[in-house]
Amino acid sequence: MKTKNLLTGLVLIATGLLFINVNTFAEVRLPRVLGSNMVLQRDQDVRIWGWADAKEKVTVTFNGQKKITRADADGNWMVILPPMNAGGPFEMVIRGKNTFTLDNILLGDVWVCSGQSNMEWQVVNSDNVEEEIANADFPGIRLFTVPRNLQFLPVNDLPSGEWKECSPQSVKTFSAVGYFFGRKIHKETGVPIGLISSNWGGTNVETWMSREISQNDPEMKAQVETIEVVSPEELAEKQEKMKQELIASIGELKKGMINDVPVWADPGLDLSEWNEMEVPGLWEGKGLNGVDGVVWYRRTFTLSEKQASNDIVLNLGPIDDSDITWVNGTKVGSMHEAYNDERVYSVSSDILESGENTLVVRVEDYRGGGGFHGAGRNMVAKTVEGDVALAGTWKYRVSSVDFNIVIESQQSPNSRPTLLFNGMIHPLLNFSVTGAIWYQGESNASRAYKYRTRFPNLIKDWRNHWNNPEMGFYFVQLANFMQEKDEPVESAWAELREAQAMALDLPKTGMAVTIDIGEADDIHPRNKQDVGKRLALAALHDTYGKDVVYSGPAFKELTIEGDKAIVEMDPMGSELFIRDKYGYVKGFAIAGPDKEFYWAKGTKEGNKIILHNKKVPNPVAVRYAWADNPDDANVYNTGGLPAGPFRTDAWPGVTYGR
Repeated sequence: MKTKNLLTGLVLIATGLLFINVNTFAEVRLPRVLGSNMVLQRDQDVRIWGWADAKEKVTVTFNGQKKITRADADGNWMVILPPMNAGGPFEMVIRGKNTFTLDNILLGDVWVCSGQSNMEWQVVNSDNVEEEIANADFPGIRLFTVPRNLQFLPVNDLPSGEWKECSPQSVKTFSAVGYFFGRKIHKETGVPIGLISSNWGGTNVETWMSREISQNDPEMKAQVETIEVVSPEELAEKQEKMKQELIASIGELKKGMINDVPVWADPGLDLSEWNEMEVPGLWEGKGLNGVDGVVWYRRTFTLSEKQASNDIVLNLGPIDDSDITWVNGTKVGSMHEAYNDERVYSVSSDILESGENTLVVRVEDYRGGGGFHGAGRNMVAKTVEGDVALAGTWKYRVSSVDFNIVIESQQSPNSRPTLLFNGMIHPLLNFSVTGAIWYQGESNASRAYKYRTRFPNLIKDWRNHWNNPEMGFYFVQLANFMQEKDEPVESAWAELREAQAMALDLPKTGMAVTIDIGEADDIHPRNKQDVGKRLALAALHDTYGKDVVYSGPAFKELTIEGDKAIVEMDPMGSELFIRDKYGYVKGFAIAGPDKEFYWAKGTKEGNKIILHNKKVPNPVAVRYAWADNPDDANVYNTGGLPAGPFRTDAWPGVTYGR
């Protein structure tokens, strides 16, 4: 989802300079992340730092300890307290030329909760919200939300932020995945938990990586090295190049509205130059990356004679930002800059036809994502004989009206690598933590093969910057999303899930498989409770050493016996379980040497799954849950956790080389 009212580049630069050039202070000052109600990391060195006048004496008193230091010539100071056991609450006193006190401080475990919109998703928008909020009274859990902060260079402080005790009031707008993860850890261990939420919806992995690690990647190196030297002329040249490349892929740009006449709303229009797009979904994720401007959408829907003889109501869901909507060439409604408002338009029977009707929507957007972004199940035409579905394949065409490609000059967090690491991770690095949880990848799905290296590099990067090689890092594999397919097909989302799973080769990592709790029509599933729980199980096992079932079944071995493909699974500390009344195994596809996949019939024998399809007499490869939305995948263990998607082949996929 897009962010409204992004800061302009000048404001961002000025803010960055404010944080970087800390030279003079009238009194001792602390970074935003240090404050009352915070949780300090137990069993590790605790850094307390800040700024003061050059050479100013600073004294820190905490939990029976007293440390004295002096600010350096630039006004920076730091004291390091030795590791302490969990406990509290404690008081901290900092004295320089001024004195102030921080109270209600706990010693426990601190977790950073980061990623894009599914980690950003708030408790108030999750399942069972009233009960969850009413019961969120956990004084041993503390919450800190990092404000959105895009920066060209690393900065040392945040523009705002404060620690809060977890309560029904404070939890509402906090990360739902973060809260449900922290609650599970707190209940299981009894240890105070500090949660730092640092997220930005729609962001890619590269923006969360540092300059140092980015320079090890040739493509990223070229981008970060020009952050400070790109001229307006170069930006304009690059913008024009991207624009022409897009035009070449979608066809010649023309106007859909001429002298206020909507020529592209004509039911008899020739659509040979129009492309297809699955709706709903923001157009940036469907081939129109970076596009700002006007996109026209068209589809037909069929009405019976009775339906057409009565008025109907169109429910199109929210449209980002503005729209004009026509049925059979007649305007039926419009809204201006109402990106989160449902489009509900009444359509008179006078303009309806028995049989095929033409629906046209002109969508206009100039900031962030554009297009339809509601749930597909809600996109319907309501008639006297029931709902007519409107989600699915639409025709689309980009208009030449104010068409633009948004790149660096607009200061998107995805413009270049490092921008959010600089502003939203770097200010936290002196704050000792136990680990991080991560929910991101949707914005990298089209480049999944790159994610194979960039995601592990991010993990290593954060561990290096926190100087904590044992730092736990637990992440969410992408949930099932989009429409089911009748036959096995290639999938960018499946390839991104595979890339995520490859990061498990790194020590102290764990993955929460969510292939069974997504929603076909919504990229933001409301069930964040199970996401947080599954992350917590991985952390309880690896970081806390608890004897728990923390993973679903994992692929172990493939053997071929004639026309049978036999998959052996590791149930991961439990027993293999098929979630089906009759025990039928679903979600598998097999292929022969021709690389054509067909759904397989499967049966379970112990920890083995026997697969076959008469169209594949000589199977060589197996795939499981290999789809955008493998809704029928049903392999679990008796611990209640699903098997993650996998494949036994290494054939290049749809994102190879992107």
